[in-house]
Amino acid sequence: ENDEGTYRLRLGGTTRRMCGASRCGRRAFHCQKLTCAACGYPSAKKRKYGWSEKAIRRKTTGTGRMRYLKTLSRRVKNGFREGTVAKSKKRAAATAASS
Repeated sequence: ENDEGTYRLRLGGTTRRMCGASRCGRRAFHCQKLTCAACGYPSAKKRKYGWSEKAIRRKTTGTGRMRYLKTLSRRVKNGFREGTVAKSKKRAAATAASS
């Protein structure tokens, strides 16, 4: 006797999978609509609504690693110099004291 009927129904195919190109990294990409419910992928603009202030707060700049932005202010301050070594402040102080 096979009594697996309702259990088999629960195993039916899912309509959601991981967001394409992992833009938001959530399992909210609808396979038939081909849009992500969380971030709106593949739309160029990210999904964001004013009626959900908390959701905006969770996703906004500063909640992640900020790999690029966290070093930007320091690089701006130094005029985007690259490939040079800063002059030693100890050596400059020593030469000023000796003269």
